[in-house]
Amino acid sequence: MTEIFRTTVRDAGSMASAFIADGLFVTFGESAPEALRDYCFIIEMTQTSADLAVGQSFGVDGKLFPITAVGEAAQKNLNGLGHLTVNVDGSSTASLAGAIHILCEDGQPEVQVGSVLTIEQ
Repeated sequence: MTEIFRTTVRDAGSMASAFIADGLFVTFGESAPEALRDYCFIIEMTQTSADLAVGQSFGVDGKLFPITAVGEAAQKNLNGLGHLTVNVDGSSTASLAGAIHILCEDGQPEVQVGSVLTIEQ
């Protein structure tokens, strides 16, 4: 597999991890609005080197999860703002324009400060 995106989680809002149990988590770059920071994992800003697509894998600390849906604005938001909503339900249809969906057959991702997030094709 070829890595097309890599970043590191630099900070986490007080409620960021709580959303994983509800089936999603949210990333944002350092420019995250104050009203949202408590709900986000703050990531180092980097760019994708290829288009996001179904069939790629989203990685958390080396554990890969198949991407099952990509919203029409997901790549633009990720590259421009570091913003991505990651739904862990394996849906084949994106729930939001800025979302991706991943399949978690062997447990949900454990994202924390210091985690390395990747997208591989």
